[in-house]
Amino acid sequence: MEALPLAFTTGWASGINAYACVLILGLLGRFADVDQIPDALGRTDVLIVAGVLFAFEFVADKIPYVDSAWDTISTVIRPTVGAVIAALMASDTTTLNQAIVAATGGGVALISHLIKASLRLAINTSPEPVTNIAVSSGEDVAVAGVVSLAAFHPEIALIISAILLVLGAIGVYLAMRLIRRGLARYRAWRERRTAPANGNGAL
Repeated sequence: MEALPLAFTTGWASGINAYACVLILGLLGRFADVDQIPDALGRTDVLIVAGVLFAFEFVADKIPYVDSAWDTISTVIRPTVGAVIAALMASDTTTLNQAIVAATGGGVALISHLIKASLRLAINTSPEPVTNIAVSSGEDVAVAGVVSLAAFHPEIALIISAILLVLGAIGVYLAMRLIRRGLARYRAWRERRTAPANGNGAL
């Protein structure tokens, strides 16, 4: 179960930004020769795809309500990426251990994603975009830092990511009122986006 700490940490990171997690792991595995990182993540095609998708998410994640729309799309993607990364890391263990590690990565990624998506709804109640940009940039830095640390000191990274997960859950609890308000505004924003198309159809 040596892969469990790294699976937990990369699961947390995948829930925040799956493509950044894959890109950083792949670069570290390819150029820093980190043994725990699967060779598949360092393939050129994987790095290119992860880089392109990260660039797209980097922009989308900083625009109010567009970030929430992107979070909705990513509800399946982020936990799946977390589970796949974890399974690859435990590929040389028994089937049972691999399943446990994969479930850990996917489960933590799902929790992390739901926390991020909820907090973003709360942040979207702010009338200006600066908060979104600052929070998104902070998430990018946190993912890069924690994943890089996990590659060399997985136990320490595990503790940090677990603390961040707990703090995020507390933040969701404290911000429930703003989250409900943000969800209502997101639905209204989405309806406005689809209204012109429906109106043109009626004509």
